[in-house]
Amino acid sequence: MATLRETNDPKLRSWVKVPANSDFPIQNLPFGIFEKKGMKPRAGVAIGDHVLDLSYLQDNGHLEECELPLDIFRQSTLNDFLRLGRKKIRSVRVQVSRLLRHDNDTLTADEAITMDCLIPCSQVRMLLPLDVRNYTDFYSSEEHAFNVGSMFRDPKNALLPNWKHLPVAYHGRASSIVVSGTDIRRPRGQIKLSDHAHPQFAATRRLDFELELAFVTCGDTKLGHPIATEKSEDLIAGLVLFNDWSARDIQQWEYVPLGPFLGKNFASTISPWIVTLDALEPFRTEGPKQEPKVLPYLEFEGKKNFDILLEARLKPQNTPETVLCRSNSKYLYWNISQQLAHHTVNGCNVQTGDLYASGTISGPSPGSFGSMLELSWNGEKPLKMPDGSTRMYLEDGDTVLMCGHAMKDGVRVGFGNCTGKILPALTSNP
Repeated sequence: MATLRETNDPKLRSWVKVPANSDFPIQNLPFGIFEKKGMKPRAGVAIGDHVLDLSYLQDNGHLEECELPLDIFRQSTLNDFLRLGRKKIRSVRVQVSRLLRHDNDTLTADEAITMDCLIPCSQVRMLLPLDVRNYTDFYSSEEHAFNVGSMFRDPKNALLPNWKHLPVAYHGRASSIVVSGTDIRRPRGQIKLSDHAHPQFAATRRLDFELELAFVTCGDTKLGHPIATEKSEDLIAGLVLFNDWSARDIQQWEYVPLGPFLGKNFASTISPWIVTLDALEPFRTEGPKQEPKVLPYLEFEGKKNFDILLEARLKPQNTPETVLCRSNSKYLYWNISQQLAHHTVNGCNVQTGDLYASGTISGPSPGSFGSMLELSWNGEKPLKMPDGSTRMYLEDGDTVLMCGHAMKDGVRVGFGNCTGKILPALTSNP
């Protein structure tokens, strides 16, 4: 843990100029995949407004002590690097931290070296950092589950009987996960209006966002071998922001008896930088008290929640953006260790690069509700926009921008942006 404390020291400074309120100080150093004109995709680390080229560092012997496979950073995804495990990921982050410190001139002694390894973010394009093999979406915010249950069932019995006994989840579609900045096409499907006897095929009228986080796994397990809560974080590389776009009207008609399908699987957006659990270590906090007592396999010790401020903003076309909600991941009832333990207790195996989303993260007040469904209370309370218009759900041309960061002792560790713009539905028939 000595090296971990070393990299998270609030007093650390870098020779790279890091703007005030940057998400990417030297205490963060998240991993991602980028490309630049004339260069093939490769791995990098974010520092301030720059990307540090990890393939350059390895090629020039700056990561020798990490004992990495050849060309591990000259790949189009981070999967093979993450498969090396949590300890190896930590060793790379520690070495990068040392190279970036203000009193280390290894990369600054020659200006040509600095220019070769440090690239302005304005000159790169961030790519999907993972080959996502599997994706699971949890339902871990009590406030969100209560709000939805109150709307569609009974406020006195908003939570289903199983909700406080296990982390509810469903398996989503991995192939439609996209990186921040990707446009989202309004989906079509079957919709059943209350005043119609039969469903119709149409574009969704209730397109929504969901403010979430997702964790990324960094190892493979054998089928039939569960992961205990005390071992779960060994297999978690870090977190990303996650927007699980939802078509509420399509979902409402289809979800009984097997749950979400077309209302969810058309797209999910993630932020491009994987913020490591090591970087988030200083921001651990207690989660909500769990009552009734959970079964033994879901018991855990220590602080497993993280104090991460989350925000969703809406930018209508040709109109200033507005903040829709502000929430915090500390509100999650079920933590990531419990999520992974429950996911595998039946023997389900884990693969490197799997994504496990938290579900919508809502807080206790209306301003902290993490979806349009809750913010407009299923359309009963339209939201006012800066231009005087209103929104019940998302419209064509709207851009949703999500961000998140943790703050302590003057250090801000953030995720960058997670954005997507809504395009009109297709007009041709299937």
